[in-house]
Amino acid sequence: MNAAVYHGPGDIRVEEVQRPEIETPSDAIVRVTHTAVCGSDLWFYRGESDRETGTRVGHEPMGVVEAVGDDVRSVRPGDRVFAPFVVSCGYCEFCRKGLHTSCVNGDSWGGDNGGAQGEYVRAPHADGTLVRVPDSDADDEDVLTALLPLTDVMGTGHHAAVSAGVGESDTCVVVGDGAVGLCGVLAARRLGASRIVAVGHHADRLALAEEFGATETVLGGDGTDVVEAVTERTDGGSEHVLECVGAASAMETAVEVCRPGGTVGYVGVPHGIEDGAFPMFEMFGDNVSLRGGVAPVRAYADDLMADVLDGTLDPSPIFTKTVSLDDIADGYRAMDEREAIKVLVEP
Repeated sequence: MNAAVYHGPGDIRVEEVQRPEIETPSDAIVRVTHTAVCGSDLWFYRGESDRETGTRVGHEPMGVVEAVGDDVRSVRPGDRVFAPFVVSCGYCEFCRKGLHTSCVNGDSWGGDNGGAQGEYVRAPHADGTLVRVPDSDADDEDVLTALLPLTDVMGTGHHAAVSAGVGESDTCVVVGDGAVGLCGVLAARRLGASRIVAVGHHADRLALAEEFGATETVLGGDGTDVVEAVTERTDGGSEHVLECVGAASAMETAVEVCRPGGTVGYVGVPHGIEDGAFPMFEMFGDNVSLRGGVAPVRAYADDLMADVLDGTLDPSPIFTKTVSLDDIADGYRAMDEREAIKVLVEP
């Protein structure tokens, strides 16, 4: 089969690799029909995080089940499924708590699983990991494109909103205008926020944030003091702030626009925080709480899918470029150069 393989910063190649096979009775093999390039993929693509060369990449698979092990009960060959960005068993202590990203039997989509930016993946713990799409919607391309973000960015944006405590009639601030931040806007609207202030650095993305439900936007750059602009508009800040970037500067902004006694829900993969920029003293002084982390998107997948299927949730506009697997290197380039918010890949 063909799969995307990392060969160093800026170097993603499609190569012929061994197709994964059933290895344990709990496995399933999925033929990938849709996947994506994630913002977190750009860290290793830019050389800003370590990754072993020669490894397969990708973690957002959707496809059709080709084969199942003898113990698999929730899916069968021919079923349309999607999967979160990590494998989880569904029955350990942490999975039962809804913290699937801490699964004691967890796994990734790299290595011998196939890499989700490829033609096939092996899903260990298929019953705990795979989410089955109802047959009535399994061939609707619009529905499938709207469901694909549930593998990562929609669930991650939702985790930010939940962690920040967003509820009915609340005012919240979303820091970040990437795919996760835009999905955070959708999530805040879904949870009933009446006022959503979206903060970013790209006018076109903030325009999409408004389409998604942001009531106001703040465009950074060109000398704009983002913190001052947000605090003025919100009369001193918001009790609910979503940090959806991970950079030290974004965390600083999130804490500074958080109202005393409020909560920052953080889901951006931390980057640069180790350089001493974490604003602990400001949080201490204002009793600001910090909640969140890597999003257990499997815990949210069924509820979010129900909203997609009934037409009340549609994150698909975050896909602003579509490429074939053969052209995935161009997808990485487009995201790296900010030509695309998120790239859809169709193997």
